[in-house]
Amino acid sequence: MAFNLNKFLSSIFGNKAQRDIREIKPLVDQVLAVEPEIMALSTDELRSRVDEIKNYLQDSVKDQRSKIAELNEKIQNTDIDRRQPLFDEIDKIEKEILDKFEDGLNEVLPTVFAIVKDTARRFANAENGVVVVKATDFDRELAAEGKDFVEIDGDNAIWHNHWNAGGNDTIWNMIHYDVQLFGGIVLHQGKIAEMATGEGKTLVATLPVFLNALTRNGVHVVTVNDYLSKRDSEWMGPLYMFHGLSVDCIDKHRPNSEERRRAYKADITFGTNNEFGFDYLRDNMAMDPSELVQRQHNYAIVDEVDSVLIDDARTPLIISGPIPKGEVQMYEQYCPIVEQLVEAQRKLTQGYLTEAKKLIDSDEKDEVVEGFLSLFRAYKGMPKSNALVKYLSQPGIKTGLIQTEEIYMENNNRRMPEATSPLFFVVDEKMKSVEMTDKGNDLIAKIVGDDQFFVLPDIASQLSNLENQGMSEEDKLAKKDDIMRDYAIKAERVHTIQQLLKAYTMFVKDDDYVVMNGEVKIVDEQTGRIMEGRRWSDGLHQAVEAKERVKVEAATQTFATITLQNYFRMYHKLSGMTGTAITEAGEFWDIYKLDVVEIPTNRPIARQDLNDRVYKTNREKYKAVIEEIERMVNAGRPVLVGTTSVEISEMLSKMLQLRKIEHNVLNAKLHQKEADIVAQAGQRSIVTIATNMAGRGTDIKLSDEVKAAGGLAIIGTERHESRRVDRQLRGRAGRQGDPGSSVFYVSLEDKLMRLFASERISKIMDKLGFEDGEMIEHPLINKSIERAQRKVEENNFGVRKRLLEYDDVMNRQRKVIYERRRHALMGQRIGMDISNMIWDRVLHILKNRNYDDVREDFLRIFAMQVPFSVDDLENKNHEQLEDETFDAVMSNFKERTNRLSSTAYKVIKKAYEDNVDKYAHINEVKVRVPITLGDNRCMFLKVSLKESYDTKCENLIVAFEKIILLHTIDDAWKENLRALDELKQSVQNASYEQKDPLLIFKLESVKLFDNMVNEINDNTISILSRCSIPELDNEEVQEAEEEKPQPKPNYVESKENYGEPSEMSAAAQKDTRDVQPLQPIVNNGPKVGRNDPCPCGSGLKYKNCHGKGL
Repeated sequence: MAFNLNKFLSSIFGNKAQRDIREIKPLVDQVLAVEPEIMALSTDELRSRVDEIKNYLQDSVKDQRSKIAELNEKIQNTDIDRRQPLFDEIDKIEKEILDKFEDGLNEVLPTVFAIVKDTARRFANAENGVVVVKATDFDRELAAEGKDFVEIDGDNAIWHNHWNAGGNDTIWNMIHYDVQLFGGIVLHQGKIAEMATGEGKTLVATLPVFLNALTRNGVHVVTVNDYLSKRDSEWMGPLYMFHGLSVDCIDKHRPNSEERRRAYKADITFGTNNEFGFDYLRDNMAMDPSELVQRQHNYAIVDEVDSVLIDDARTPLIISGPIPKGEVQMYEQYCPIVEQLVEAQRKLTQGYLTEAKKLIDSDEKDEVVEGFLSLFRAYKGMPKSNALVKYLSQPGIKTGLIQTEEIYMENNNRRMPEATSPLFFVVDEKMKSVEMTDKGNDLIAKIVGDDQFFVLPDIASQLSNLENQGMSEEDKLAKKDDIMRDYAIKAERVHTIQQLLKAYTMFVKDDDYVVMNGEVKIVDEQTGRIMEGRRWSDGLHQAVEAKERVKVEAATQTFATITLQNYFRMYHKLSGMTGTAITEAGEFWDIYKLDVVEIPTNRPIARQDLNDRVYKTNREKYKAVIEEIERMVNAGRPVLVGTTSVEISEMLSKMLQLRKIEHNVLNAKLHQKEADIVAQAGQRSIVTIATNMAGRGTDIKLSDEVKAAGGLAIIGTERHESRRVDRQLRGRAGRQGDPGSSVFYVSLEDKLMRLFASERISKIMDKLGFEDGEMIEHPLINKSIERAQRKVEENNFGVRKRLLEYDDVMNRQRKVIYERRRHALMGQRIGMDISNMIWDRVLHILKNRNYDDVREDFLRIFAMQVPFSVDDLENKNHEQLEDETFDAVMSNFKERTNRLSSTAYKVIKKAYEDNVDKYAHINEVKVRVPITLGDNRCMFLKVSLKESYDTKCENLIVAFEKIILLHTIDDAWKENLRALDELKQSVQNASYEQKDPLLIFKLESVKLFDNMVNEINDNTISILSRCSIPELDNEEVQEAEEEKPQPKPNYVESKENYGEPSEMSAAAQKDTRDVQPLQPIVNNGPKVGRNDPCPCGSGLKYKNCHGKGL
């Protein structure tokens, strides 16, 4: 037997899971040691102990908060350009406060965990179902709000141990197991706790949530859907509120509402991952501090953390708005053309398949080779054809196809055109890509009657020819516009055709998506659930809408966007819990620095996991599945049948109907019935057919009768490409030591097997001579399949990591812009930011050594004469010149702002003093003050009359600076997002030149960002340097009218779905709207010679550009 070093080392030092548990056990022992003391307290004393801990934690940071208060007072009396060190000191102290809190929480952890556990025990064992305590003000508030679990009786508060949660009356009967203490400690330490099904993750989370909420900094409990967020907040809420901690759920309230703002101010806030992210984006679009809802991101526990941080990681949250003519699209117009093209391809590939079957059966070697070429063409043309998939399961066929593919892929696909040129288009199922061929372009040209209709012109040569035609500048400019317009139209046609081809050939209704209420809704391949609000990127969703003859939604423009990866990395501390994170442990650590700790089960798992059963064809597999279901039903066992698509679940349902076996179906079409179906799934002989949506978050409980019969039987009808999904399905059986079994049925026609694993297995089946209906069942087969899954997981990880690398570029820019925007919004640091802008502009201008240019820039930006001479510019010490120039500019700027405030104050003073006795509500009066912007534009600021009088109109200046900064930043940021979208597309052509698109993107994005910052600084300072307040003849101001409700902005909140790994690695994150990508040149003309100029217009020879390697 071969020596295994890992096993040897594990036998000495233990594996990682054992080491993790050994490290945590001393803390668990401390909790258990303090339990007797806590149990001896009366209930009122128990609540008092929690109050003592709250006060202890707040007292531990009292000195730091006093220092911050002192610094804030000092800032008010400090010159604007000298405030930065004070703000830096405040930021440093705030970090110290977080560290102090963390130390304090670790100190009180054993006592707090014991309190939470004992509180659960007191509720579970409550005499007559009530716990009576002395009423506090918080108890009275809860009772006044109508909470059903507390009522006031004189000086006492009566807490009931049953309440409504998720629409059901729930009796509290849970007490934490000792192993759940392990999970709670792991979560508090900022790690991922992996716990098996039925181990009570929701209850485990109460321990770290309660502990961290004591700091009053806020704890966010993140769920995957709003049903769970609402249910869990109601289910676990009374446990927290009993000790005076406020609890709320953001999903119960409208965005930007006062109720949602209060929800974020609660000690514990429940919500879905998407809403937390969208609220962050909305806050960074706010125009007034009163519109903000979120506070600092302190601590978050993410339920089903692998679903949120892995599966949804390639899902940017986007707030977008309409763009001009966004509804003008070509998808519906070109649908009939693509349908003709697809039908022609289908007939062609059917002919190739028929020819292949005939030739492969021949005894002539040349004919067999020709037959496999025809088969390969059928495969590249329509890889999802049912007839083709069935034929590939026959002995030796798949192996021959793979060998043929290898021949044409040699030397960087040099011979591939020989195989694919007879096709109309080429489909790569692994990469989910479709490429047109010359033959396909000819067919489209014939259909539309224009052979140049889809040919992209050579812009470079056309623009070059213009220079040699002796045209006037005006005519030349008009001709250039015509050329660019023609290119844009044709490029959009090519893009539209390609996306429609994908929609028709790669995306299957009721598998990849469903059509409900006239809308195309994506089905999550991981869970089988409908992903509300999510749309495929790059126009693909519009193509599917056109295919299904539903309304094609208009294109939009990005206003704000962030990926879930970058949103959750903003938290001071992040942790998560799930049952299936260990397979992605490397990704969690690499991207989030989250360690995965496996928590032992309360009782040993008794589930029996059987070897996979592999069949040749789907027909044989499904027949065996039905027979296994029938056998389990006759044994009195409930059966959960897991499928990977709506289509398969409905097919199995029909097969069971033919055998008259009663069953329930749960899929994306019937998700409303999920709760009822799951509740029945553990009953005797009940069969439940479910897509992967049953594999996560469903807790199937068994009766004693069912346990005696053998427990829940899990039957998987296909191996998913992710091991996590298979583990989730297995995990439905065996909760809390229940008996059960799981088995997967696999065929060589399954997607995973066809694309990644079937060659080795098909060779084994061929050698052993398996007949139709026979199966392979062996541990080696399981390992082979898991190797295939691991390949897919590694590929997907690479895709997600590359996505993050692209988004990190934007995220660095986002942090700078949002921080500056927040400074402007809050007003406290706005003067310092403007000072920094002026300093930046001074340095930028002085880089130019030409005095005339310097003078022009001073007039354009600062609206002032140059404060130095030509001689100073040429001879004076540069640093000294910079300092003196900055002082001069700042002095001029302050004089202008002083004049503004002085002019306004004359009017404000008279208005206030003349009316102070007339109006009882004078302190609430707001007035409109006109300000001209220096270019004949005028705006009106609405400010408090009383505050303007008290501050001598300093508040007016701050309000004006704030509004100018916010508008300037928002406009520039939107344009920068647009430019980044276009850049992501254009850099992909760098791969043709053997360059890394990501590297080019990083370099070019820096230039875009620098240009944006320069534009923000120029526009802001230019406006602030030219503004003025007109002298009013009557020196009176009018009271501002009461604000009318503003119409809701036409924003769209969505989640772009990057569902195709190839597109992610190629374009690596389309962002929001349908930016027209650059397309490869399509040439229907004569063949390009190797030494001819490349048609792409690069100026290189074809062999050194797009013809490289051909």
